[in-house]
Amino acid sequence: MNVIAINGSPRKRWNTATLLEKALEGAASKGAATEMVHLYDLNYKGCTSCFSCKLKNGESYGKCAMKDDLTPLLSRIATVDGLLLGTPIYVGTGTGEMRSFLERLVFPNLAYTNPPTSLFPRKLRVGLIFTFGATAEQASLMGFDKHVAMTQGLMARIFGEAASVCSYDTLQFDDYEKYFAPRFDPSQKLARRREVFPQDCDEAFAMGTRLIAGV
Repeated sequence: MNVIAINGSPRKRWNTATLLEKALEGAASKGAATEMVHLYDLNYKGCTSCFSCKLKNGESYGKCAMKDDLTPLLSRIATVDGLLLGTPIYVGTGTGEMRSFLERLVFPNLAYTNPPTSLFPRKLRVGLIFTFGATAEQASLMGFDKHVAMTQGLMARIFGEAASVCSYDTLQFDDYEKYFAPRFDPSQKLARRREVFPQDCDEAFAMGTRLIAGV
């Protein structure tokens, strides 16, 4: 059993990466071999609309024809038993690197039928982790929850099954005194980090165990 986690955050040791590590620990506790990939370490672009993945009888039908650092990762994803994707929410959506990755992952596997159908050859359980500087209430008011629902629905359409863990009101800075951010209460942020973030980690761990249940 193999599970791969894709970190769409530029940080390798902060909220999103920590939750992904916990999810991997959950998968490993059930016997899975695990791997973490940091998108910001890779050199790649989003979809360029070459449409090679849609060309009838083409050698790249159903897969991305672009050749860059993302190519071997996409090939590995086609063989794993579980997939974890994590991203902070920046300006209402996932990071640019995560968006470009999803374009390359999803579009080749999406057939232009009516309604659209998946070309992915099997079921693959997908776990999604989203981190927010905003509270759950603020995220809902600003429509960020719609991005979560859209991404989860898209993953379920392509791969057959998807679940999400959302971590709200996360700690952005190690020392709030160093940054201009009067909107936030540092003591409240630190308290939530101590009291609530560990619960989010437990939820991520549990999602990791469910990811390979029955595989």
